[in-house]
Amino acid sequence: MKNYLFLVPALLFIACSTTKSVHHTQQATLWVQNAAEFDALSQQAYNAAGIYLQEALDDKTWSASLEQSGKDFASLPAAIILDIDETVLDNSPYQARMVKKNSAYDPVAWNQWVFEENADAIAGAVSLTQKAAEMGITVFYVTNRDAETEEATRRNMERLGFPISQKTDVILLKGEQENWTSSKVERRKKIASEYRIIMLFGDDLNDFLPAKNITEEQRDNLVSQYSDNWGKKWFVLANPIYGSWDQALFNFERNLTDEQKERAIQNHLNTKQ
Repeated sequence: MKNYLFLVPALLFIACSTTKSVHHTQQATLWVQNAAEFDALSQQAYNAAGIYLQEALDDKTWSASLEQSGKDFASLPAAIILDIDETVLDNSPYQARMVKKNSAYDPVAWNQWVFEENADAIAGAVSLTQKAAEMGITVFYVTNRDAETEEATRRNMERLGFPISQKTDVILLKGEQENWTSSKVERRKKIASEYRIIMLFGDDLNDFLPAKNITEEQRDNLVSQYSDNWGKKWFVLANPIYGSWDQALFNFERNLTDEQKERAIQNHLNTKQ
């Protein structure tokens, strides 16, 4: 009996020491890849947009772009702007690789994934963009993918059936021009100078308005301030895996230790006590 008593703590020690730590995005990645509700939410957003397309096209006073506020855009041709990653293309396989390797984001590995040209379409995205193109609306894709990935991105999207103009550069990437940073404001301004932007689509607040490095309270206030736009001019896609919402939890401090991050996460869990 004594031998067994000594054996139990030894086995517990071995079990604990060999237990693999769970990647912090595992649950979110599982949800995106396996939950029917994820596809339903995406389809819901694109279906709702489809309902308003004709109204937006006919109403020359209609603009979804803050960059066009106070400007004369009525005579401009109509366009819509969509983000790419987690808005029209599903990159969860790349995230799943990170989960299985228990690794962090690596820009080199990310670009390698993009060059595979193997991302699937987000539910509803192809049909909505095709419908818009058939109505004569120019479809732009504004993405923070690196400029060097443009051709791979184009081929991936064309294979899936997304409308890509052969006359106009409609895939606008980070770094493609000198002032095209991770902020999308300058690229939206460029489009807004030539087109009436009737709808915006994205998975991050920065796909709709400038929201870089601002507090959670400021982010919430912006959502409330533009409440009339959501579901009519602005359509947000669910992304629980990554985004500026995640960075806002840590006040955009990038050098926190794991312990500091865990403390911040615990502080953000509202138990109503």
